[in-house]
Amino acid sequence: MFERAYRQRLEADVARWQAEGVITPATGEAIRNSLPALGAGINIPVAVAIVGGVLIAAAFLAFVAANWIEIARLLRFAILLTGIAAAYGVGAAFAHAGRPVLADLAASVGAVIFGAAIVLVGQMYHLGDDFAAGLLLWAAGALAAAALTGSRGALAVALAAGSVWTEMRVSDAADVPHLPFVLFWALSSGLAIAWNSRVAAHLVALAALWWWYSPASGLTRDPFIITDGAALLLGAGLLLANSPSESLRSFGIILSVYGAFALAALPSTALAPLASGNADPPAWAVGCGLAGMVLAFTAATRQVGSAFAGISIAFVLIVANRLVQPVSGESWAAYALELVAMLSLVVSGMLDGARPRAVAGWLGLAALIASITWAFEGSLLHRSLFLAAAGVVTIAFAVLLGRVLPRESRR
Repeated sequence: MFERAYRQRLEADVARWQAEGVITPATGEAIRNSLPALGAGINIPVAVAIVGGVLIAAAFLAFVAANWIEIARLLRFAILLTGIAAAYGVGAAFAHAGRPVLADLAASVGAVIFGAAIVLVGQMYHLGDDFAAGLLLWAAGALAAAALTGSRGALAVALAAGSVWTEMRVSDAADVPHLPFVLFWALSSGLAIAWNSRVAAHLVALAALWWWYSPASGLTRDPFIITDGAALLLGAGLLLANSPSESLRSFGIILSVYGAFALAALPSTALAPLASGNADPPAWAVGCGLAGMVLAFTAATRQVGSAFAGISIAFVLIVANRLVQPVSGESWAAYALELVAMLSLVVSGMLDGARPRAVAGWLGLAALIASITWAFEGSLLHRSLFLAAAGVVTIAFAVLLGRVLPRESRR
């Protein structure tokens, strides 16, 4: 994702090493030659061309919409097909000319026109009112376009349409998630892995979080369902991050980052669900969370930091599944477990050299401390004593780590 910035930093380092006599000029040249060629980026002309293409596509759709009633049905259908064919034809021309960014954009525009065609054809011929089915057709067509063209933009369109589809299909029953989307997500993940594309992996991870958000908002309205999903995403990502396959490893790292940030986002809201008396999370969600914890501990056989990630997941799940209850109106046990969980997430990232995971833990700690300090209910004096005691215990733990860990592991 940041390949160009890395190349610039490496070039500066190689030049400095040569100047300091650490490496010879021949060695520096060998390092430069060993790097694969950079793909074509988005320069100023390409960026301007992208804007122009988007404007032309918007003008086409606006023109068709403005004259939609006056145009005969058969002609309307022909215009839509022509627009789709033209978009993919232009994309093929750009791909042949060695302009992958513009080719990707053209394929994305084609996927968008395909979705508009579904809506307009349904309107013309008074097809069924099942709008979710139309979104599924759009998502499937865009995913097929992505597979055939390698377009990351078409994949983004497919996942966006698929996410709206799964949101509309969420059942009213708390124990029935929308499982068909899992298959759609798996196919999208397969493309991301086959392409070894970090952009595609980011899109897939976001879609996974959205799928978990849907039952959390539409079924039990319990935010801790997302915690179970975050645990599964983090644990699976950590396991894949130790794969011998480069594409699986890259995919797993990105999944673990999203899982870590999602896991860290929920602890600061621990009091509200505990005090509100919501029903327990459904069994399928709890099972996914436990599976994530097991996967994290399994990954610890390769990276010791994953064990601390597993501890973090375990403590968060204890609170999420309401295994601890408030005492005298205060969730002291939940506070303590969540503090340990976020601290473990920080340690996990630092041990594995995974800065995003450590940053997620720090942000979770900051949000949790703020939540404890500024809670509307309970005694502020009692919370201050709790925070002071937690600080003393944490410092004692830091002293113990300083004596146990080797010097290079303390950094």
